[in-house]
Amino acid sequence: MPVSMTGFGRFEITEDKWSHVWEIRSVNSRFLDLKWRLPNSMRGYESRWEKLVRKYGSRGRVDLSLNLEVFSTELLGVSLNRLQAKAMLDQLRDMAGEDKTAFVPDYNRLLGISALWRDAMSEPDPELAASITEGLEKALANWRDSRQEEGNDLVRDLEERFSLLREYTEQVKVRVPEILESKRSALIERVTSNMETLGAEYVEDRMVQEVAILTDKLDVSEEITRLDAHLERISEVLHGNKDAGKRLDFLLQETFREINTCGNKCQDADVSRIVVEFKAELEKCREQVQNIE
Repeated sequence: MPVSMTGFGRFEITEDKWSHVWEIRSVNSRFLDLKWRLPNSMRGYESRWEKLVRKYGSRGRVDLSLNLEVFSTELLGVSLNRLQAKAMLDQLRDMAGEDKTAFVPDYNRLLGISALWRDAMSEPDPELAASITEGLEKALANWRDSRQEEGNDLVRDLEERFSLLREYTEQVKVRVPEILESKRSALIERVTSNMETLGAEYVEDRMVQEVAILTDKLDVSEEITRLDAHLERISEVLHGNKDAGKRLDFLLQETFREINTCGNKCQDADVSRIVVEFKAELEKCREQVQNIE
């Protein structure tokens, strides 16, 4: 079944040494557009995780956010540049000695000197990375479920709308023979009247030819056949699993073209009214289809 491109997923893992939460939000887009919000230490995993995301979605703008807390100092990878700190303190101590001033180091001041602190910026702990990857996969599964649920709602709504489109098509089918008969009768009556007025000779073959030309102009049987085929194909795609959004969008464009041609060729007020209603409902379908993956 088709899935929606709009969805939300979340998963949290808490262990002795760390806690992390993945949150995933997505909206519709023509292509798969991933936006990552990660701690600097995890940036190296983007390309690996992107392959994982593509297993769960192929279109949409997806925001993936990781909130990571580490409770173990060993895993933080932060260290003090002791040699540089000692050299600075020695210099200050020598200066104080030259000035014969007592020198008591304020170690709290070292916390504010960013140049003394180093971030290892190395690969994260393998167990931590595996745990975060597991959390991402669980969040992606939750995200997929939410999109599937909304996708099911979209399918139910579209089924009702496509059923209405089929009803409109049947109304056009019923009206077309009536239009042809009415136009034929009007043409014959008008030509006969004009010939009597002019005193011209009535030619049966010529009349048959004119009626045939009129019938060809008003005939929408091919358009109706293609319209039925498009609506049938739409129903099949709607219950398929692959690229439903793009396929439906294309089929709706073709459906619009056929019903528009019917309205132009029939030249009838009743058919025009049906075509307007058909187009209005079709536009609602297109809005819904824009959100299907």
